Amino acid sequence: MEATIFEFLNQDLANPFFDAVLPVYRDKLTWIPLYVLIAYLIWNRWGWRKTLYLLLCMAAVIAVADQVAAGIIKPWVGRIRPCAAEDLAGEVRVLVGCGGKLSFPSNHATNHFAVATLLCLTFVRKWYWRCAWLLWALSISLAQVYVGKHYPGDILAGALLGTAIAILGYMVYRRVAAEHAVT
Repeated sequence: MEATIFEFLNQDLANPFFDAVLPVYRDKLTWIPLYVLIAYLIWNRWGWRKTLYLLLCMAAVIAVADQVAAGIIKPWVGRIRPCAAEDLAGEVRVLVGCGGKLSFPSNHATNHFAVATLLCLTFVRKWYWRCAWLLWALSISLAQVYVGKHYPGDILAGALLGTAIAILGYMVYRRVAAEHAVT
C-alpha cells in the first residue's frame, strides 16, 4: 500500500506546476517570513515575556524533535531514502538533492508537525486556524514524497513523533509558565 501511495504522489501527480512549486514550498527557508510574522503576532497579543517563553519552548521542541528523528531513530531504523535506493533507480522522480541516505522518519514532517501542534496548543484558538496549521504541516510533508525524498510511512512517523514531542514540550511549557506566572 505504501508503494501505491508513493507512486501516486511521486509520479501520478507529476505536472510542471508542482515540479516548479513544491521544491521551493517544502524548503524550510521559504517559511522564514511566516515564522517572523507568527512571532510578531504572539508578541503583539502576549507581550515580550510570554512570547520569549513560547519561542524558547518552540526552539527546544524543534531541537529535541530534530535530534530524536535524525540522531536516534534514523540510524536505528536505517531505511534508505527513495532517491538513494538502488533498487528504485529510474523509478523515482527526484526533484531536489537527495541529502542524507536515511529517510525514516522525515525530519521535515517531525519538525513541521511539532511547530503546528505547539502553536495549536498555545497560541492558535480558532478550530479552523488549527486545521490550517495542521494542513500546512501535512502539505509540506507530502511535498517531501512528491520530490522523491521520503516514503509516506516516513511522513506518518514524523508527524506522530513531532506531535508527541510538541505535546510533551507543551506540558513542560505549562509548568514553567505557571511557576513564572506567564500563563
